[in-house]
Amino acid sequence: MAATFPFHRFQGSHREVGRQYGESCAALIHQHRDLALNRLQATLGIPAEVALARAMTYRDAVRKDAAFFDDEIVGMAEGSGLTLPEAYLLQLRAEVGIVTESGLAEEPGDECTSFAIQPEATSDGVAMVGQNADLPAFYRTIGVMAEMVFDDMPSILMLMPAGQMSYLGINDRGVGVSANFVTCDGWRVGFPRYFLSRLALTQESVDGAVEAIRGVTRASSRNLIMVDGHGVAADIETTPTRDVRIEPRDGVLAHANHYASPDLADEERSKPKNQANSRQREETMWRLLEERRGELNPDMMQEILRDRGAYPDCLCRLPDDNPASDTMTFASIIAQPTERQMWVAVGPPNEHEYRHYAFGMPVDA
Repeated sequence: MAATFPFHRFQGSHREVGRQYGESCAALIHQHRDLALNRLQATLGIPAEVALARAMTYRDAVRKDAAFFDDEIVGMAEGSGLTLPEAYLLQLRAEVGIVTESGLAEEPGDECTSFAIQPEATSDGVAMVGQNADLPAFYRTIGVMAEMVFDDMPSILMLMPAGQMSYLGINDRGVGVSANFVTCDGWRVGFPRYFLSRLALTQESVDGAVEAIRGVTRASSRNLIMVDGHGVAADIETTPTRDVRIEPRDGVLAHANHYASPDLADEERSKPKNQANSRQREETMWRLLEERRGELNPDMMQEILRDRGAYPDCLCRLPDDNPASDTMTFASIIAQPTERQMWVAVGPPNEHEYRHYAFGMPVDA
């Protein structure tokens, strides 16, 4: 396992960026495809041909709401040697496994604890956003950091599982976004949940990002937590058809994997054990942010994101914390969008150092 995630830069039209991505990360992209298909078969009994056919049903919605993503996926398939259905599958990890003919299938569990901090709550007056990203352990072997420089929209600095076109990151206009899985009924074929982060980063403000997220026909549920260069922070909890915006409390925000807004409590469908784990992690994040308000900076956030209190419902999650789940902290992220920089650790972060990434830095050899 690499000690850090490799860094790449891709530049040009959306199709050119996708092609460069595919060529540079082909081995990891193929590994991701194999892992995704094997996991769908082993855990949900979904054979490859069914998974790939389901993935392609989302293409029309992507073309309708943000056609540039389709251009990137086509380019990534060309560059990596994947088929187009395989390339689409990598964007739809949850949707392909959950949206079935009979409705909501087994939900994948509890993933991620996120934060946003406004300038007045920091020690240096610089807003931050980030999270501990919790997924199956194999994701730490296929993660990549990429700077994507487009001809027609803000540049992006983002952590992504190889072959995904969107996950967690910042743009060069001072907007940053983190995200969490939330569970509800009503999932459908539509605009994929992972793309909401990149969609937000086409904007120059949190307000613009919220409107963009509200403007697409969402396939599934997602929580996004954001900051911008104006000092605005917000959390937006979504279902396919509803959403609630949550404002900061004394300059800080925290979120895990349950609906925190009373207005969406009726949508909650996660299992009681996952809700308990999520509520504990969210409470821990709120408490640590509030206790350190005014002292918060990247070094302090590294300390917080390594916290192992409230075991086994920890912020920093190890592979063996829950024998019934393979979820662990595969990556940890701290971003200062206005400074155009991020710190990212391969997970779990209590065992690895954070690496600094920034727009314009040299790419890895």
